Amino acid sequence: MGADITVRGAGIFGLSIAWACVRRGARVRLIDPHGAGAGSSGGIVGALAPHVPENWNPKKAFQLDSLLMASEFWAEVEAAGGGDAGYARSGRIQAIADDAALALARRRAVTAQDLWQGRADWRVIPATGDAWSLPSASGMIVHDTLSARIHPRRACDALVLALRSRGVEVVAEGADRGPTIWATGVQGLRALGEGRSRIVGAGVKGQAAVLDFAAPPDAPQLFVDGLHVIPHADGTVAIGSTSERDYDAPATTDAKLDEVLARARAAVPVLRDAPVIARWAGVRPRARSRAPMLGAWPARPGHYIANGGFKIGFGMAPKVAQVMADLLLEDRDTIPEGFEVEASL
Repeated sequence: MGADITVRGAGIFGLSIAWACVRRGARVRLIDPHGAGAGSSGGIVGALAPHVPENWNPKKAFQLDSLLMASEFWAEVEAAGGGDAGYARSGRIQAIADDAALALARRRAVTAQDLWQGRADWRVIPATGDAWSLPSASGMIVHDTLSARIHPRRACDALVLALRSRGVEVVAEGADRGPTIWATGVQGLRALGEGRSRIVGAGVKGQAAVLDFAAPPDAPQLFVDGLHVIPHADGTVAIGSTSERDYDAPATTDAKLDEVLARARAAVPVLRDAPVIARWAGVRPRARSRAPMLGAWPARPGHYIANGGFKIGFGMAPKVAQVMADLLLEDRDTIPEGFEVEASL
């Protein structure tokens, strides 16, 4: 018989960890009073983008591993449950503004050859001038082949279906059974910070929108003016997002999202007349260390933390699920330096 595991929180970390544990034979109880993807994991953007290939550190290496795992991870999820996560490793384009930026981009192209293990490229190429592209003052762009897209809400639904195929349902309440993982987002960060002299982490509000526009098949995502422009396979384009530390609860869309849309339309002229069909606001959990918090909950034996995904939770999820399953089921600690819970306490 497999081990008993309880996962509290059915956002992207909780769902992915539950799936990794089930695949290894564990009996999993998955509890969330609000249902799957009810928090920031129910967003609409879905940019799975790497850190730049320089100043390498454990966080960048972990994210690289996770992005390289993503294709197989999501293919298995979709095959198990029949859902569509909207995943595609379609790459990303960034404009290069001037000669200094061009020189930097070329240096990064060289370091990417080594740091990305020959499994993806950071290409410096002439701007194409296509409608789905970016104007470039230098005439050159970066096209990386590591970036991918996913549809966050559909990805959560796909994981729910995969888990259901193995007999696991998301339930509103229940008692802990076996080791318990707390993947409870902003609420969990607050619980971790109770009684401590400094902030463990905080919620950061984000706003995003979906436009009714069908980009060319397999079009790359665009990164411009700090914004992600993500073409999804369902004939929509997601635009996001803001990062707001000061906000009123509950999080709602406001004039800041209108500013984001105006910037995106100015940068990508083909989107100027595309109608907005959805707006989203949510609060994402950011740990004080700015890396995910993974591992044992200090002073609470049998309890574990998986939190702090912030903007890169979906990109980190396959690797987060792997290392947490290693810890819970094999007592094998493969959590990288800086990701330990103590790093944010």
